[in-house]
Amino acid sequence: MLSAAAIDKIFATFQKLNPHPQTELKYINPYTLLVAVVMSAQATDVGVNRATEGLFQVANTPAQMVKLGLAGITKHVRTINFFNAKAKNILALSKMLLAEHGGEVPHSREALEKLPGVGRKTANVVLNVVWGEPTMAVDTHIFRVGNRTGLAPGKTPREVEDELVKNIPKKYMTHAHHWLILHGRYTCTARAPKCADCPIFKWCEWPEKEQRRAEMQTPAKLKQ
Repeated sequence: MLSAAAIDKIFATFQKLNPHPQTELKYINPYTLLVAVVMSAQATDVGVNRATEGLFQVANTPAQMVKLGLAGITKHVRTINFFNAKAKNILALSKMLLAEHGGEVPHSREALEKLPGVGRKTANVVLNVVWGEPTMAVDTHIFRVGNRTGLAPGKTPREVEDELVKNIPKKYMTHAHHWLILHGRYTCTARAPKCADCPIFKWCEWPEKEQRRAEMQTPAKLKQ
């Protein structure tokens, strides 16, 4: 488990390198962000953005989405994993937003999690991106980074989330979610992590980091 001083250094480094991190999901308003996050489960942001580009051109409000209908939604999102279930959830949550929230995305975790297809992780993303709340949405990247580095060891996403919220200084929490996702997506990858290029290498507690850095620094001709 990393010390409080090490955790502060890690996030100070992230902040210096990327002061204003942003989600890589493309959206127009809080509603389209919600739809994009629902579609992002077990899918890449690149794939979601490709699917939503056309969808959001014809429907970027709950009313427009309901008018588009299930067949229309499905036509746009069929390239995404589990597109049938996701299309049904998008239609159902759009109807619920109209019926219960005046067509607006609610600023409430409880209300968000009552929407079809919206779980804790999705609610955390919306609360953080739309309203800047210090939430931590633990996806596969953050789960891996939390465990591998020693930032927040845990057996479940909720355990990792609770440890991160407890351990990360409040001054960094607004952007911590994005820093960790980007670090896991581009540096601390599942396979072949880029330890030689890691900006937080010195504080990371992964036992294999030295070996991995050495492998990266070995000339290609010596690996043959």
